[in-house]
Amino acid sequence: MSNRMKNIVVPLVAVLLGVLVGTIIMIATGYNAGSAFIALWNGAFGEIYYTGEVVRQVTPYILAGLAVAFAFRTGLFNIGVEGQLIVGWLAAVWVGVAFELPKFIHLPLAVLAAAAAGALWAFIPGLLKAKFKVHEVIVTIMMNYVALHVTNYIIRTVLSEKSDRTEMIADSASLRSPFLEGLTDYSRLHWGILIALACVFLMWFLLEKTSKGYELRSVGFNQHASEYAGMSVSRNIILSMVISGAFAGLAGAMEALGTFGYAAIKGGFTGVGFDGIAVALLGGNGPIGIIFAALLFGSLKVGALNMPLEAGVPNELVDIIIALIVFFVAASYMIRIFIDRISKKGVK
Repeated sequence: MSNRMKNIVVPLVAVLLGVLVGTIIMIATGYNAGSAFIALWNGAFGEIYYTGEVVRQVTPYILAGLAVAFAFRTGLFNIGVEGQLIVGWLAAVWVGVAFELPKFIHLPLAVLAAAAAGALWAFIPGLLKAKFKVHEVIVTIMMNYVALHVTNYIIRTVLSEKSDRTEMIADSASLRSPFLEGLTDYSRLHWGILIALACVFLMWFLLEKTSKGYELRSVGFNQHASEYAGMSVSRNIILSMVISGAFAGLAGAMEALGTFGYAAIKGGFTGVGFDGIAVALLGGNGPIGIIFAALLFGSLKVGALNMPLEAGVPNELVDIIIALIVFFVAASYMIRIFIDRISKKGVK
């Protein structure tokens, strides 16, 4: 079996194993697994409203997955997507509330502000990695908490002195679409899905079709060889983290300008940034794979809300299934060995 085929088969096997083990857990704890999965499907695709909500949930997942995948493809592990998403969310709302501009100026400005905020937040660990060899995993994890508490402080003291949330953004900065809402029985589906898909193409084109993308990937593969070839390792490390952070900031813009339209004080993380790690892993860090992985995770997240109502099954079991899928993806080496053995037996 070719490597390309393995890259397709391994994630599928990981998903099947995750669902299988999850089914065993449901049965062992006394729940009806068949009813649970029917409720899960109905909650994701049973009505056009739910389908719209799935696509709406998929949108930030795609961008968070791209953020993780881009860093990983260039030799870095960006665990700070959650924090970069949060600061991007705040920046988008800030621009959406503070200015009164025509839509063709206001909306792009708010989106770009979110991307810039995420990029700036990722620039710090990129700089520390490039100049002082500080591991990006440690710095990005720490900066998630800094982002959470700093944004809460700004919301509490600057943007909403007497409330736990900001004002609603101006309509001129909103990604909401009455057309898409009408098509999906007034779900929260918005135009952000087009931005997410455009970013999928942008990542593919940048990494696969440009000399700068080749340079970024080369530094990720081997820094010493890249430096010997005349490439600036430090500059490329920083640039990689900045681009990754921009994708994460855009994920925050989808929530700020599309789904909610405001920023509120958060008691904890949104989880979208951390789920982006799982999306990137399951998608094999490839743009097309990330779309399908985001669709799976979005379907599970939205469909799970229907499980307690229709089947009496706690939706936390879906989180267990997601964790199992990630586990089997992480253990893909064992799956590859199993596939190789089956392939050899087939040849004999």
